[in-house]
Amino acid sequence: MMLNRRSLLAAPALLPLAAAAQTGAQAPWQPSRQLRIIVPFSPGGSTDVGGRIIAERLSETLGQPVVVENRTGAGGAVGVEAAARSPADGYTMLVATNGVMTQAPHLGLMRAVDVRRELTYLSKIFTTDVIVVIHPSIPAQTLQEFVAYVRARPGQLSFATSGVGSGTHIFTELFMAVTGTQMVHVPYRGSGQAMADLVNGTVQVMLDQPASSIGQVRARAIRALATSGPARIAVLPDLPTFAEAGFGEATVQSWGSIAVPTGTPQPAQERLAAAVREAVSNPGVISRMAAAGLVAVGNTQAEMTQFAAQEFDRWGQVIRARNIRVD
Repeated sequence: MMLNRRSLLAAPALLPLAAAAQTGAQAPWQPSRQLRIIVPFSPGGSTDVGGRIIAERLSETLGQPVVVENRTGAGGAVGVEAAARSPADGYTMLVATNGVMTQAPHLGLMRAVDVRRELTYLSKIFTTDVIVVIHPSIPAQTLQEFVAYVRARPGQLSFATSGVGSGTHIFTELFMAVTGTQMVHVPYRGSGQAMADLVNGTVQVMLDQPASSIGQVRARAIRALATSGPARIAVLPDLPTFAEAGFGEATVQSWGSIAVPTGTPQPAQERLAAAVREAVSNPGVISRMAAAGLVAVGNTQAEMTQFAAQEFDRWGQVIRARNIRVD
């Protein structure tokens, strides 16, 4: 079959158009205005600190301002719902923690949002241990002494958390179950307020993230006894782990991730996820995270989704087994 002269002449003219179309299809999404990251807890806690560090780096890599918006209340549910109900256009992100995403739903605290369907993970951004911190009026110097002290005084000490059904609440309930202790729960609207009352002695105990307690520990306003993770942490290297103290069943870590409303265009997801992974590998981000007691870590969307599903099942089992309820 022979092509006529007109076809041969027209074909080269079509090549630039085809190349342009192909280039356009492959062009990455790029934001053209300000973005926001919703933090579902008050300023000062590890979720807020980690979110602000990431936001600053994203502002640099994306070329647009990334502002942090604290939306507090209902153990994080207010902020999570605000994120899930935002336009799925790539301009709203959420710092999604283990507490709000894998624990609170089992407690009926996410009635307005199905976190597994309405939010989509981009990447993990940090992990952190919790540390047992107490008011100096308690004479215990070690975790073993503290457990013995509380066992001898069931229901007499109060523990603070960043809210009913929050990660710190669930961790403390697990800690009490493992250690055979009983304390009274005093929930706050964020770890900042809880820490203030621990320092002034209104409450006596917290299982708190290092980011919001390290300053008070170093100032000797409160006493740290042990860390919850699988290994000692860099900011408090002299503190033993729960396992070293003989309470390995209470070993836990908290984590934070970045999520977006489900339905966010795939090109936007891919661009944002890549920017987040770049951020957590940045030496400056790693250093700032470490100073706050956080370990900067990223993963792929598929890895984060699978990990979160495992965590969802794990904490559901714990909450049911311990009969933890939120009235």
